[in-house]
Amino acid sequence: MSGTRGCLTRDQVRSLDREAIERYCIPSLVLMENAGRACAELLARLGVAGRVLVVCGKGNNGGDGLVVARHLDSWGYEVLVAYCDEPEQFTAETACQFRMIQSAGIAVERWLPETAGGWDRYIRNIDWCVDAVLGTGTRGPPRSPYAELIRWMNQLPVRRLAVDLPSGLDADTGQAYDPTVVADVTCTFVAWKEGFANPEAAPYLGKIYTASIGVPRELLAAYGLGTAPRLCGA
Repeated sequence: MSGTRGCLTRDQVRSLDREAIERYCIPSLVLMENAGRACAELLARLGVAGRVLVVCGKGNNGGDGLVVARHLDSWGYEVLVAYCDEPEQFTAETACQFRMIQSAGIAVERWLPETAGGWDRYIRNIDWCVDAVLGTGTRGPPRSPYAELIRWMNQLPVRRLAVDLPSGLDADTGQAYDPTVVADVTCTFVAWKEGFANPEAAPYLGKIYTASIGVPRELLAAYGLGTAPRLCGA
């Protein structure tokens, strides 16, 4: 059940998550918490010299990003969360994380293509932009409003960290659709995604770090993976 060279395909990622939840009784929110905290720890390790802008989609990748924001805020960093979907469209887990963010008093603003020009006042002193918009399940070119949002993120004069993979990059093939987030750093979970081996993906991935999210060693072995390091660079 292994992907090439210890990588995971899109379907394997979905299957591994499902087995961790159903067979090993690990709640989805726990996996999300572990993923988001790993990204936050990586940012802190890399150094944060200003505000962190966390841009979230409606799926569980967006939920990971909200966890990043919550932990950075608790450690004393200044954080701003941007989202573009109606909260009613969020997955159950992401909606739960969104409520936590609101309860914590973290700055949250909705981004829409027609209001992008008014964001200058929000993005002053931004050092990092966290891309938590589209996850491994996405296929094909990003549609509106994600396409406009990705282009907007790419033009910001900041460092970018992609959560699991850059939005717009195909997890299986490594094809970078128009547009795709150009990340300086990618924090991917459990293992590389199969498309990362495509040389054409490299300019979008930046430096890749692999993070454990608490998946049991027995389950990792079933997918042809070794023990998961807490966080390692590639």
